[in-house]
Parts: sequence; structure tokens; C-alpha cells
Amino acid sequence: MPDLSHQWGSDLSLSPTGDLALADGPDLTRQRVLRRLLTNQGDYIWHLDYGAGLPGFVGQPDNSPGIAALVRGQIFREPGVSQAPEPVISVSPTLGNGPTSGLALSLRYADSGTQTTQSLSFTMEG
Repeated sequence: MPDLSHQWGSDLSLSPTGDLALADGPDLTRQRVLRRLLTNQGDYIWHLDYGAGLPGFVGQPDNSPGIAALVRGQIFREPGVSQAPEPVISVSPTLGNGPTSGLALSLRYADSGTQTTQSLSFTMEG
């Protein structure tokens, strides 16, 4: 079932006909995975265990294996992410402006509906 197309940090967008744009299939799953990874646990009042809270790791000592495990556990909660093949998750610290470090995350997973490989990558700076 389609949902509004709304990428994290962006405004709602319009379709070519002037209606609100919709997302479905792999685009909707990518949108939901990103939202889940960037939402802090406890911020979604109807589901207090929703979210990985990745922004909270910015500025903390490097824990790339722990963050990758957290990401793996969270993305498998999305029905659009296939359990097999196993997702490929890469987490690495980055140097931000000043002494605070950031995170770079790269993720490849199979979409459960189309079985196509999907990619998502982003950085967070402190």
C-alpha cells in the first residue's frame, strides 16, 4: 500500500499532476528503513521501541560492530527487507568539523517484494 513520499530531512513532494507524491515498493521500504534508523527509541509515542537512534552515536567512541548489529536488527523489523540474502552493512567513523566524530553508513539489502538489491548510504556529522 503506498504512503506519502517523504524523505528524512526533506519536504513533501508533488507528483507530476500536482498531487502529493506517493512512494511504494522499494522506494517506500528505503524511506521506512531510513526513518527507522534515524528515529530515537522512545520518540515515537505509540511504539516506544521503534527506532535505532543512530544520531545518538555521533560524538561517541567508535562502536562500528555494535552499530552494525543494531542496524541489522532494526532493518529486519521492516517487512520490505528480505531476510536472505544477508544485508551488507558498513559503518565507519568520520571526522567532523572539530573534535566531534561522525558516522558513515552504507547498507545493501534485498527488497522482499522484488528481490532486487537496494542501497542506502548516508553520513552524520557532529
